Amino acid sequence: MINFLERLNQSEIPLCMLFNKFNHKRLFNRFFAVISRLGNGVFWYVLIALLPIIYGVEGAKVSLHMMIVAIVLLLIYRRLKSATLRVRPYRFDDNILQNVAVLDQFSFPSGHTMHAVGFSTVLLQYFPEWYWLVVPFTVLVGLSRLILGLHYPSDVLAGIALGSSIAMASFMLL
Repeated sequence: MINFLERLNQSEIPLCMLFNKFNHKRLFNRFFAVISRLGNGVFWYVLIALLPIIYGVEGAKVSLHMMIVAIVLLLIYRRLKSATLRVRPYRFDDNILQNVAVLDQFSFPSGHTMHAVGFSTVLLQYFPEWYWLVVPFTVLVGLSRLILGLHYPSDVLAGIALGSSIAMASFMLL
């Protein structure tokens, strides 16, 4: 597994460096640092709290559904992080600028992206009118992880796949 990850890291570093060039520009750095911070939960927690206020019982149902998906994703996230122990790009290559705090030391998968996609998928199944807000925000969250040097592209892609898969599976189970 270690040799595979080393080779994968090495193959993705050029893309990481390409995205990370934006992190060297103060305006981009600040913008994506804010997006990353909001994507760490603040945006979603506020949205989950607002849904029952806006939609009543139906909104409460959606908020509960989003929280259940979040718990399942958190369990998967923790398991994969501890199983793969993939080093973050800025630890793999000193040329990657990292200037925001990280939640943990490992990279795979992108939890921010996984949760953003999971939350968006659930919300949009019930209330597609939120598309204009949550889809652009979710895309920016995924980009922030790359630009800030915190994740490899495959971490973000895995986050997308896991978040959407678990969210969609939750509709069959709930």
